[in-house]
Amino acid sequence: MAAVTLKSIIDEFHLEEITNFGNTEDILITVADVTRPGLQLAGYYEHFGPDRIQLLGNMEMAFLKHLTSEERFHTLETIFSKGIPCMILSRHHEIFPEMLETSKRYSVPLLRTDETTSTIMSSLIKHLNVELAPQTTLHGVLVEIYGEGILILGESGVGKSETAMEIVKRGHRLIADDLVEVRRVSDSTLLGQAPEIIRHLIEIRGLGIMDVKELYGVSSVKMQENINFVINLEIWDERKVYERLGINQETTEILGIKVPSTTIPVRPGRNLAIIAEVAAINFRQKQMGYNAAKALTDRLFGPRKNTESSGT
Repeated sequence: MAAVTLKSIIDEFHLEEITNFGNTEDILITVADVTRPGLQLAGYYEHFGPDRIQLLGNMEMAFLKHLTSEERFHTLETIFSKGIPCMILSRHHEIFPEMLETSKRYSVPLLRTDETTSTIMSSLIKHLNVELAPQTTLHGVLVEIYGEGILILGESGVGKSETAMEIVKRGHRLIADDLVEVRRVSDSTLLGQAPEIIRHLIEIRGLGIMDVKELYGVSSVKMQENINFVINLEIWDERKVYERLGINQETTEILGIKVPSTTIPVRPGRNLAIIAEVAAINFRQKQMGYNAAKALTDRLFGPRKNTESSGT
């Protein structure tokens, strides 16, 4: 099961540690959700998820403020005793003494931020959705061409890295070479990035390892990108019939999501970087409603259909 340490969340969002029991590295967040426990503070615990981050905002703090000290202690002790990973206070709210006491009693970290409740909540959920998303690692290249994330797949030695280098030279950006970490961040979105250890590096056989950022500047690389289109490279097979019109849309399934794709046969003399550029532009055109193959079909067979429908 994917998990994120509480320590990494504290560092990522610069949270103030009101109480720290030295266990933030051991506390694992496994659910991409955040709870504002208003109902729980009122005593209702049906369907309560104790494995979620708990966030207190203006309403929750106002409710606690109107309780007596004894009621407040009992209310907070109940929720802290459920085994929650942490409690975060937004808007730099003041800490109740009863909150400190129950935090220490159950060794539950108490954290605070200056952010508004809605801002920190949406940021946490977005971050957790990415970090806890189902993921896989693919042998390929991910580049951004005209704003589209293009994943290039193929057997080793087919020319993926050389194609990526030429694409970068043409003014586009490299996200990952050789290994692409892919996360399914929603039911329709795949996000790709490079493993940190090889980020911005590219391997060209005969030349070795090169740092694209150092060679071409920071504008030539990008940390991550959605995967919008897949190009499958394969050595030209004379016995195989390849798509010539582009009427039939191929797809490549990654983590249960079918991504539009195409298969490009590779042989000497073909400029794969230009083909990749055209594939990206053609994909965008189709997304905007224009299909060149369909337009040609309409030119060829449209008049015949019109003639038949008119009865002549």
